[in-house]
Amino acid sequence: MSLLHADTPDPGDDAARGESFTRGTSHVVIATILAAVVVSIAITIYMLAGQKPPAATGEIVAVWAYPLHAESSGVDANGEPMAKESFDQVLVFVKVKLHNQRKQPLFLTDVRTNAALPDGIHSSTAATARNYERIFQFYPKLPVPHNPPLATEATLEPGQSLEGSFVSAFKMNKQQWDARKDLNFSFIFRYQQRLVLAPHGPVTEAVDSEQ
Repeated sequence: MSLLHADTPDPGDDAARGESFTRGTSHVVIATILAAVVVSIAITIYMLAGQKPPAATGEIVAVWAYPLHAESSGVDANGEPMAKESFDQVLVFVKVKLHNQRKQPLFLTDVRTNAALPDGIHSSTAATARNYERIFQFYPKLPVPHNPPLATEATLEPGQSLEGSFVSAFKMNKQQWDARKDLNFSFIFRYQQRLVLAPHGPVTEAVDSEQ
């Protein structure tokens, strides 16, 4: 038997047939992977092309933070005396513009302020327009612009824009508030994805004129 003949695979050799099958299979696997990639790209393009624009757009115009040290009145809801309690909180005032860019009405159901602190996300629901006004009555010297309130439950007609201010409260002191890593605001609409907006500029620290 010559060396040339010995290097030629025996047609009846299973190992040789297996090597041949493996070579053929590798081309099939590569072709299958390429086909899958092409299909995935096509699906992604189709989904992106079919996506609708967000129902609402908006802009955070300005944000003010007012650290407040308060003390309870010492009287409960029934007028009975009770021990006074002191606490710290930060009032966050926000002026916002919202716009409905759909052909159907949008129903705003909730507004939340979200602060990322070292121990996690702290969220506070915005006060109603009535309570917003009561804060300015209770603190007549509040060093924050008294803008018209935003109705936290409102209907935006197609193409309508809405502008106003709201306030949220966080039970924490100024040092804790200053340690925040991020701040944004969620506007929740019925049957729609929530709109999350972040302020473009710095948060203004509101300080009493007596300080």
